[in-house]
Amino acid sequence: MQVNSNRPVIYWLLTGCLLIFIMVLVGGITRLTNSGLSMVEWNLIMGSIPPLNEAEWLIAFEKYKQFPEYQMVNYHFTLEEFKPIFFWEYLHRVLGRLVGLVFIIPFIYFLFKKMISKELLPKLLLLLFMGGFQGFLGWYMVKSGLNKDPDVSHFRLAMHLTTAFLTFAYTLWVALGLMYPKRVKGAFKSLKAGATVLLLITVVQIVWGAFVAGLNAGKVYNTWPLMGDQLVADAVTAMTPLWMNFVEGLAGVQFIHRYMAYAVVGLVIYLAVKARKEKTNVSQRGGMKFLIGMVSVQFVLGIITLLLGVPVWLGVLHQIGALMLLGSVVFVLHRFTYSPELAE
Repeated sequence: MQVNSNRPVIYWLLTGCLLIFIMVLVGGITRLTNSGLSMVEWNLIMGSIPPLNEAEWLIAFEKYKQFPEYQMVNYHFTLEEFKPIFFWEYLHRVLGRLVGLVFIIPFIYFLFKKMISKELLPKLLLLLFMGGFQGFLGWYMVKSGLNKDPDVSHFRLAMHLTTAFLTFAYTLWVALGLMYPKRVKGAFKSLKAGATVLLLITVVQIVWGAFVAGLNAGKVYNTWPLMGDQLVADAVTAMTPLWMNFVEGLAGVQFIHRYMAYAVVGLVIYLAVKARKEKTNVSQRGGMKFLIGMVSVQFVLGIITLLLGVPVWLGVLHQIGALMLLGSVVFVLHRFTYSPELAE
């Protein structure tokens, strides 16, 4: 990394990455503990204050009772059982507000101090928009579960999760551009192309991972490498029209997520073999080693999570692994897009 005058901005962006990481962690726990519909109101300011006494807890619980999740699923809940699920959703929302403040306040400061270049400004404005849009998608997702069906739309869940991952990825990309200011384009065109394809497939895999989470599709066919006793379970193509299986069907969604994982691993192996034949620098070799390590860990985590029927802790680890894998892909793509001198 080159020494430059952008250190405060770099630290700010990397802090944003860390907060998004924590946000995804808490969001995964919120989803896997079925806590996301416990807060039935969306108050931007007053929603930052949790119930502070027994009377306020009872009011929050009574509001929860007015909605389908309590009436159809958690009708047996006591107030003490309600408090933990409220906590996770509350923490998730508070973290969302914190991320917003951490992005907006320093941005205004850096802008006022003229520490943001003309080239950097549109990138940061896009980041602010992505963060705001992420908050809107959170509300849009929760709203889908407060109607007749006491569960959020898996399509909206995928939008919410994928936008968080993309915001993390773009924040990291912008930070890397400041960390490595001296760079030359075009030295590793084939590796850049391969890393670009890997990034696209990784994002698709994340989308289908969100579908699996939203439909609880990880709780069927808890065997590997076969789906039950078949390579492709009959249920994968049970719905008509055929395409609906792969966005609505539990077996079809799991099928896509299973076999897309092989594509991700295969592409990483391809990149690793190809990179060994090139005269790469320290950061590129380090990035490839981390990428190989992350895809290996994530692949094994996915198998164990499936075999054990998606326990909460493993589901959360698998989701965090996906974020770290995406980050490693972004780093490798950046290193092969902007190629500094070998002596870096």
